[in-house]
Amino acid sequence: MIKEFKAFIIRGNVFDLAVGVIIGGAMGRLVSSLVNDIIMPFLGLILGRVDVKEIKLILVEGSEATPEVAILVGSFLQHVIDFILIGFVIFLIIKFMNSFKKKQEEVKVTPPQPSEEVLLLREIAASLKK
Repeated sequence: MIKEFKAFIIRGNVFDLAVGVIIGGAMGRLVSSLVNDIIMPFLGLILGRVDVKEIKLILVEGSEATPEVAILVGSFLQHVIDFILIGFVIFLIIKFMNSFKKKQEEVKVTPPQPSEEVLLLREIAASLKK
């Protein structure tokens, strides 16, 4: 079982997955910062100097005894923009990687020509068939 586990770890897919998770986490934080710190303030400025995160649809007003019930439209909008940007960046990365793989496949090595002995043996086999 230990040998199987070692083969699984060394295979490479686990390392690729680990790198993907680490880069994805870092990219998620980067895109969240882009949305929170750059895009949303501009969107708030366009909408009339409002904090987009604070846009909400109040269903039930709160009182001292009960909290308000509201749909947080701004927060949802922020997460939607995060999701779209992260998806787009991942799409671009995969597209770039696929184009790189296609270039590698195009540079296929031609199989080596058979040696003179093999060619001679093929001629002998062909003449024996006749």
